[in-house]
Amino acid sequence: MIAFYNLVGGETDFLSFGKNEFIKDLTDYESFLETTRKEDNSIILLAEIDNKIMGIATINSSSKSRFKHVGEFGIVIAAQYCKLGLGRKIMVNLIIWANANGITKKISLVTSENNYRAMELYKKVGFQVEGTLKNDTYVNGVYGNTIVMGMIL
Repeated sequence: MIAFYNLVGGETDFLSFGKNEFIKDLTDYESFLETTRKEDNSIILLAEIDNKIMGIATINSSSKSRFKHVGEFGIVIAAQYCKLGLGRKIMVNLIIWANANGITKKISLVTSENNYRAMELYKKVGFQVEGTLKNDTYVNGVYGNTIVMGMIL
């Protein structure tokens, strides 16, 4: 998974990290995965074909009582598998899971203001724009804005 994240980080400017910037110690990451597996309000989904990762999607939630009802959504699809409907299928399944887990009441996400395709998909599955974070990214010498979106379940 670490290698996949480092690969896709170089395929797009829409992620929070670039190529080889997903720097994680393997033992620490394995511990994170195990902890996530045990949490009722967090999930990691892998989309694979022939044991090759096509995409990863997550909902990570806090263990703190004031925020455990909010899941932070993230998704990344390898460039060669984009535009095949995979992102939509994964998102729909995560929304179904969130509705059924008995804890999650809201899903939040952030995306680049220039990530038009993703924003259209997010809107189609029920997300709404909640705000804009001004100049909070810096990619290829240019400051950019981040769009905050949310879905109340």
